[in-house]
Amino acid sequence: MARIPEAEIERLKSEVSLARLVESMGTALEKRGNDLVGRCPFHDEDTPSFVVTPGKNLFHCFGCEAAGGPIDWVMKRQGMSFRHAVEWLRDGAIPTTDKPVRRGARLPSPLQLDADDHALLAQVIDYYHDTLKQTPDALAYLEARGLANDGNGGALIERFRLGYANRTLGLRLPEKNRKAGADIRGRLEKIGLYRDTGHEHFNGSLVVPVLDERGRIQEVYGRKIRNDLRPGTPKHLYLPGPHRGVWNIEGVAGSKGEVILAESLIDAMTFWSAGYRNVTATYGTGGFTDDHLSAFRRYGVERVLIAFDRDEAGERAATALADTLMDAGFACYRILFPKGMDANAYALSVKPATRTLGLLIRKAQWLGNGKAPPITSARDAIETAMDALSLPISPDGAADDPPPLPEPTPEPTIAAVLPLSAAPDPIEAQSDHELVMMLGAEANQRRYRVRGWKKPFTPETMKVNLLVQRGAAFHVDTFDLYAAKGRAAFVKLAGIELGESEDVLKHDLGRVLLKLEGLQDAELSQALVKDERPALSDAEREEALALLKDPNLIARIRADFLACGMVGEETNALTGYLACVSRLLDRPLAVIIQSSSAAGKSAMMDAVLALMPQQAQVRYSAMTGQSLFYMGEANLKHRILAIAEEEGAASASYALKLLQSDGSVTIASTGKDAATGLLVTHEYRVEGPVMLFLTTTAIDIDEELLNRCMILSVNESREQTRAIHAAQRRRQTLEGLLEQEDRHAVLALHRNAQGMLDTVKVVNPFAHRLTFLDDKTRTRRDHMKYLTLIQAITLLHQHQRPKREVHHRGRLVHYIEVEASDIALANALANEVLGRTLDELPPQTRTLLHILHEWAERECTAQAIRRSDLRFTRRQVRGLTGWGDTQAKVHLARLAALEYLLIHRVKAGQGYAYELLYAGEGETAKRFLMGLSGPAPKRSAAGRGADGARSGHGRKDKIAEEPQSCATSGAPVIEDAPEALFPPADAARS
Repeated sequence: MARIPEAEIERLKSEVSLARLVESMGTALEKRGNDLVGRCPFHDEDTPSFVVTPGKNLFHCFGCEAAGGPIDWVMKRQGMSFRHAVEWLRDGAIPTTDKPVRRGARLPSPLQLDADDHALLAQVIDYYHDTLKQTPDALAYLEARGLANDGNGGALIERFRLGYANRTLGLRLPEKNRKAGADIRGRLEKIGLYRDTGHEHFNGSLVVPVLDERGRIQEVYGRKIRNDLRPGTPKHLYLPGPHRGVWNIEGVAGSKGEVILAESLIDAMTFWSAGYRNVTATYGTGGFTDDHLSAFRRYGVERVLIAFDRDEAGERAATALADTLMDAGFACYRILFPKGMDANAYALSVKPATRTLGLLIRKAQWLGNGKAPPITSARDAIETAMDALSLPISPDGAADDPPPLPEPTPEPTIAAVLPLSAAPDPIEAQSDHELVMMLGAEANQRRYRVRGWKKPFTPETMKVNLLVQRGAAFHVDTFDLYAAKGRAAFVKLAGIELGESEDVLKHDLGRVLLKLEGLQDAELSQALVKDERPALSDAEREEALALLKDPNLIARIRADFLACGMVGEETNALTGYLACVSRLLDRPLAVIIQSSSAAGKSAMMDAVLALMPQQAQVRYSAMTGQSLFYMGEANLKHRILAIAEEEGAASASYALKLLQSDGSVTIASTGKDAATGLLVTHEYRVEGPVMLFLTTTAIDIDEELLNRCMILSVNESREQTRAIHAAQRRRQTLEGLLEQEDRHAVLALHRNAQGMLDTVKVVNPFAHRLTFLDDKTRTRRDHMKYLTLIQAITLLHQHQRPKREVHHRGRLVHYIEVEASDIALANALANEVLGRTLDELPPQTRTLLHILHEWAERECTAQAIRRSDLRFTRRQVRGLTGWGDTQAKVHLARLAALEYLLIHRVKAGQGYAYELLYAGEGETAKRFLMGLSGPAPKRSAAGRGADGARSGHGRKDKIAEEPQSCATSGAPVIEDAPEALFPPADAARS
């Protein structure tokens, strides 16, 4: 509901005589000192207790405690609402008799109950018209929109019968429980002025009727004037049914063949108020009707200047409307406002509106083919408007510059201005949002405010929002400083507003442009040179260095994973950590975490990446096929590229494979040459090395991606699930809360330590004695994963290894060397991790096979039957594993495809039964031999020998011995490496 102005309420409280009002309603008052007393009309009493104080214009009853002023008296005495009482007092409806006025008295009705629907609609519009003139809020809204051109907006208001609906119409109608009231409200609802809820349709809205040539109302538009509307409340309202009529039909009739067509009635009224009478409007972007087309043809319109909003919806609608009009034979132009603005917003931002709108009209864009017909009537409108402003017109239709301000302070000529390099720095204030520059002599100083200069930099454009101000005069616009037309328009209009020479303003723009170029170059250079190392305090540096120098560094990392909430997965977590360290090598590792959905693969990735510096990782949920090629040449160098789901990077898999294998990717793309404008081929290059980190739920991984990555499989056992549940419950306790607080310190320590690692070269003096499986060609890449894993372990311990150097080709090469403990740890991890990679079965499928094998052995023994006679169903598999049906079906199908299972059709029904063909070949703790040579345990010199130093190695189908690990207290001590470390070459070829 529209708010009653406070000034109006205070006026009624002070101007309406409460004593006269009380007496006119039948309450006798007697003089008693300065007050008047009488019997209270609100309760029975014998002794007068009702007091009126004329000096304060207030009443008070000491019997029933009723009190207040004139409005309160009317509300209580007449049984009215607050608004009803105010309207009643506004109309001066004060009884002149001593008889009490009946409760609920109505105000005079502005409607004739026997009028027809057209007359009734006109009477309501007239009432709204009168209401607008008495509503300061509505007049203030017109003033804010630049439509009150004579202080009251009288010309526009009277010409188009503008009104305002403030919900007081219902107070002047008969009660709805009366026949007359029900009838009149029903008719107003049929017309569309009332809703079935009993409320006025246009309540709180500026009301604009659309009249035809005879003055009959065809349509009514309502625009809410308040901005604090409830969500979902429409701001724009019309009468029900299809739109009818053309607003300002007289302007179309007298248009002399040319019409300005706005998107909304507010925009059309903006043109009209600026002096352009040949204007009308559609009813929104899709509101061009047959009535418009008929009126254009009837009154000989030849040219239509489409003045739709400069936003996405307005651009689409203007293009579609232009096609329709040109097909109908009309010449079409597009009035181009600044991006994101409409006619009203532009007229408010750039003054005077008459001149600025006229400039846009004359520069309207021709939308047809061939030579554009001249815009003729716009000049007539400009001449009329300029005559009203007493401004002369130049031959080209533009207003001549106004005379200069009285006795302006002379500005030095351009030839006398200091060279830009010698001029003092004009910057007065600078922030992330704007830049302020002061130019000119102190007595004639011009203030320039620049916004938007820190937007993404492109060398071809410099679009900014620029305001120039001198005293109270100012001009503001958004334009491209590199565009000569934009600068010329700004200089011309700014000169008009400030009364300044265009040459001086051109010089100012040159200084602003050069200053912004320098600032943008500095910002761009700073953005391109990113320091990956965080600034550490001395205490942080010492603590991080102590971690890197700890002899039990690997054990610390394992313990810190546990402290950060990682349950189990020690081998996977440590392998992922080392793979992230390998980002600093020339050929980093790549990791894929594979598991079923909700098994914890994303949690494992997050746990590992949480220990890495933010500057060292780039994380995405998905990547498109071309996105990798445009990431910047060095943006991925020695970084971790983490993608949440391998499926999200499927379209970019080719580029990822190349980046992992070759260390860089390039693409040739066609674009314009900045100097010539000709189409040329541009090369985009992205350099590695980059560490690739992915997760996936897929069973079948792309073979090309698989043999480039290390596969980490999440533990999906029931015991692991129990451990995770226990950890989740612990986090809800006080101890868990305190551990979460400690977690931040652990993460910060590892991030700082990772930032102190350098990209140093790693030399493996034992490399020629290492062995690896060679029965498949794909082991060529797996061998490099193994060697890189050793390098990553050494790189992590770089602060514990002596820095060595060698002179080669006149250059000094720095490096650190691999130690035996590094190989021992790599063997321990590789036997488990790389063993999965070489296995033909995915880890989850291998787990299922192991479960089925153990179950079959027990069942065959218990039933005393042969393995070939044992049958089982998918339901039994679900019971054994606790898996869902889909998961069991997928892995059983993989086992059947690789002939580990034989499928039998069940005779009764349509089901299937399975027979296990696998008898446990190669099964010992579900590991497979990698053919690795490793360190022997420490022993006496007499007992040492090559045979004793060998670790198990051989073909994939041989049973593996448990590999040694140095992940606990320390690495094995090797006294006579490399002989004691590795077997003879012949023995290593197993």
